[in-house]
Amino acid sequence: MPNFNFPAAAGWQAKIVPGGRRLPNETMSQTKPILAIKNLHVSVEDKEILKGVSLTINAGEVHALMGRTGSGKSTLSYTLMGHPRYKVTAGQILYKGEDLTAMPADARARAGIYLAFQYPVAIPGVSVSNFLRAAVKARRGTELTIKEFRKELREQMNRLEMKDDFLSRYINDGFSGGEKKRLEILQMSLLKPELAVLDETDSGLDIDALKTVAGGINAMTGPDLSVLLITHYQRILNYITPQFVHVMQEGRIVLSGGSELAHELEARGYDWVTQEPAATTDAAVAQALAP
Repeated sequence: MPNFNFPAAAGWQAKIVPGGRRLPNETMSQTKPILAIKNLHVSVEDKEILKGVSLTINAGEVHALMGRTGSGKSTLSYTLMGHPRYKVTAGQILYKGEDLTAMPADARARAGIYLAFQYPVAIPGVSVSNFLRAAVKARRGTELTIKEFRKELREQMNRLEMKDDFLSRYINDGFSGGEKKRLEILQMSLLKPELAVLDETDSGLDIDALKTVAGGINAMTGPDLSVLLITHYQRILNYITPQFVHVMQEGRIVLSGGSELAHELEARGYDWVTQEPAATTDAAVAQALAP
C-alpha cells in the first residue's frame, strides 16, 4: 500500500481571473493537499459524465458541491471511492500526493477515505454491531477489546441519539431514512477518516434528524478531517458551514466561492450561473480569499 504519511496541508491561495471570479476549483498550496483532482474525465458504460473536473481540498477544509440532478456530483463521489463501474479516462485523483487511479475501494477506505451513500443499501443477516467492529478493525489495523469498542460506540450513538437496540438490527434492513443516515455518520465517527465524501446526506431527513446528523458531522470536523459535502439544497448548510462552495453543471465545476454562494443559489436557482457575468460572485470569492 502507498505511504500516506504526509504532513497536513496548510494555507491556500485561489487564482482570480478578470472580473473577480475564482477559476473553477483551482487552488495552490505550499504542501500537498489531502485531495487534488486534476482535469478528471470519467465515463460510465462508454458515456462521458465528468468532463474535466479539477478540485483541491486541504486539511481541515469543508467544501460543498452543489448542482442539479444529473450534473455529475454522485459520479464524482463514486469515482473518488473507486467504484469499478466508473472509468477514469483522463486526469488524476491524488490523495496526499498518491495517485488513486489503480487503488481498489477497500484500500482507499483503509487509507482514510470515507463515502456516506445517498441511498445506503440493506444487508440482511449482518448486524450493525458486528459490521462496525469489523470495519473499525480493518481501518485501524488493530482490534479493540469488546469493552473499549462498546464504550466508544455508545459515546458516538448518544451524540446521534441512537438507541441501544439499534446494534442488534441488520444493516439498514427496515430502517427509516433518518436511521440510515445516522448509521452512515456513526460509521464515519468510528472509522475516523481523513477525507469524508458525504453524498446528499440531507436527503430523506426531517428537520430534527437533519439537525442531529449535522451535529454529528460538526463534532468531527477540524484539522484532522476534510469534508466534501454534496447536496442539491442549501438546507443542510444552515447547520454545516463550508469554507468553499462549488457548482457543478454538465460534468464540470463551473463556479466556486464562499459560503454566501449557497444562499445565492437557494434564492436564484442554477440558471444564472452560466448566464451572468462573473462579477455576481465577487463578494463570495472575496470572503473566501480573506486572511
